[in-house]
Amino acid sequence: MGLLSEGNPLSWEETKKLSDHVRKHGVIQFINLYKILRDRQGDVLKWGDEVEYILVKFDDDKKTAKVSLRAEEILGVLNAKEHENPTGVKSLWRPEFGAYMVEGTPGKPYGGLLAHFNVVEANMKYRRQEVIELLHPGEALMSITNFPRLGVLDFTDPPTKPTPNSGATRSLFFPDEAIYQGHPRFKSLTRNIRQRRGEKVAVNIPIYKDENVPRPFKEDLFALGDDGSSTKAAKEDHVYMDAMGLGMGCCCLQVTFQACNIQEARTLYDQLAPLCPIMLALTAASPFFRGYVTDVDCRWNVISGLSDCRTEEERGLKPLKENKFRINKSRYDSIDSYLSEQGDKYNDVPLIYDKEIYNQLLDNGIDRLLAQHVAHLFIRDSVSLFSEKIHQNDLEDTDHFENIQSTNWQTMRFKPPPPNSSIGWRVEFRPCEVQITDFENAAIVCFVVLVTRVILSYKLNLLIPISKVDENMAKAQKRDALKVEKFWFRNDITSDAKQGDGGEPEYTEFTVNEVINGKDGVFPGLIPLVNSYLASMDVDADTHCTVQRYLKLIQRRAAGELLTTAAWLRKEVTTHPEYKKDSIITERINYDLLKKIHNIEIGEQSCPDLLGPCTTSKTTETIPAAVAKAEKLLTPDC
Repeated sequence: MGLLSEGNPLSWEETKKLSDHVRKHGVIQFINLYKILRDRQGDVLKWGDEVEYILVKFDDDKKTAKVSLRAEEILGVLNAKEHENPTGVKSLWRPEFGAYMVEGTPGKPYGGLLAHFNVVEANMKYRRQEVIELLHPGEALMSITNFPRLGVLDFTDPPTKPTPNSGATRSLFFPDEAIYQGHPRFKSLTRNIRQRRGEKVAVNIPIYKDENVPRPFKEDLFALGDDGSSTKAAKEDHVYMDAMGLGMGCCCLQVTFQACNIQEARTLYDQLAPLCPIMLALTAASPFFRGYVTDVDCRWNVISGLSDCRTEEERGLKPLKENKFRINKSRYDSIDSYLSEQGDKYNDVPLIYDKEIYNQLLDNGIDRLLAQHVAHLFIRDSVSLFSEKIHQNDLEDTDHFENIQSTNWQTMRFKPPPPNSSIGWRVEFRPCEVQITDFENAAIVCFVVLVTRVILSYKLNLLIPISKVDENMAKAQKRDALKVEKFWFRNDITSDAKQGDGGEPEYTEFTVNEVINGKDGVFPGLIPLVNSYLASMDVDADTHCTVQRYLKLIQRRAAGELLTTAAWLRKEVTTHPEYKKDSIITERINYDLLKKIHNIEIGEQSCPDLLGPCTTSKTTETIPAAVAKAEKLLTPDC
């Protein structure tokens, strides 16, 4: 979750008038922070995960499942624990966009001990149990990327109705009440993005063309209260969406790392960027949108489009007149440039940035690559501003900088230390879709952490042109991308050489399996490199067992021996007795699917297609036992 300033939100017209003020002072705040912290050294590895969850209400008599709009109430209880004992809680809880969503993180970051890998899953179990204890009968906490019938009539509990002609969203599908009400930021973002854009956001996702899907497929949007604008924006054979909540109402899994200094943070930012599409394809978990089976597997482009505040001028649909820049991407998208000197030569896409801000940063001793990165972020307007935060002390505050920084939602985020804090330079890895079980989510988190250790220890070079990373992001979201797509990846990741002695290309196309598990005589594979790294470390038996179970899951999923979550979900729906090969997820299909997922999550049902046959014994360990066992391995100051 980004910056959560307190106060009274300004209207879009008021925010718009202050956009230059926010930019001006945000840049000054970054410069001041940089000058103080650029030479900071010696921070140790700390890391942590963020898991987003959806609250679901089951009605076992009516066989329905809806999202439960009780996040604010539940967070009130969870946050009270933190306020009473700020340093002693095992988990932290924050709001997310949906009134049915909560985000959980560890109470304090993990450190550099390999034994900490034993704690990740146990802490995720603990978090889940914390919320479960606050649920009403029939409610469940679910780590699913998207609620299958989000945006379908009557999808919330209590019932709500969209208001196409009023409110913040003005959606045909997504009611304002489904936005988190406990903090004004979320409604403010929704309203201001729509108003800045000059029209409702719009996304069209190709429908899965099963046998009984009409040709062409076209919904009657007038019946839902459309004034004609949505019908015009909707495409045939696509599922149309018109609200930020239908994208930001999805869940993800993120990992943040503290680096020892700014140079290491920039290196990790760059080296992890080419892995973002690979991990997106590996964690694909969202084939359903607005009650339909679609022909995509991931949330990324959906959120990107539904958070796109660019005007017609900025999108290149009209000549520039009112706006300064033609901007190639939404503010929610993949990164546009590398930050390290090593990555500079792979910045092959012209970067749009504010030249005045760029020169100001250069004049204050900030190097070209970091200056253009910040100047690129600051081509965006503020889309949420609070009256109490207009005037700040630029020597002590960074809210104006974070206002812009935290609303550039990209695959990677480069995070300066907060002022007057013990926290160092950090990097956030953001592409992964959340998985059904704590076991899977822990496996992904631990794998990504281990890959960062391998990158730094072996001085690997994973860099490819930014244009190829963009191509990979598009491929990663296609149906069954893990099995059927090939991705650009560097051939020789142990060298900076542009080309091999024999004239071999610097990068070529690999499957996800080849990137993760290797290709004989061609590419070593990330997991073999991780195992090589672990072999050089003093790993205790319990940690070795934990890590190998996680790596085995990643290996088997990459190889196609286990299904991705998206493939499993699609199979569950299309083989349901009530499914009519029409790509529609009915109330009953939705209920049965989510019931099964819930039973898998809490360990009452196995799922060999998704998890393999040998994962249940340890993952069904009781919450208190798992936490107690793991904490014995930790040092007191971990």
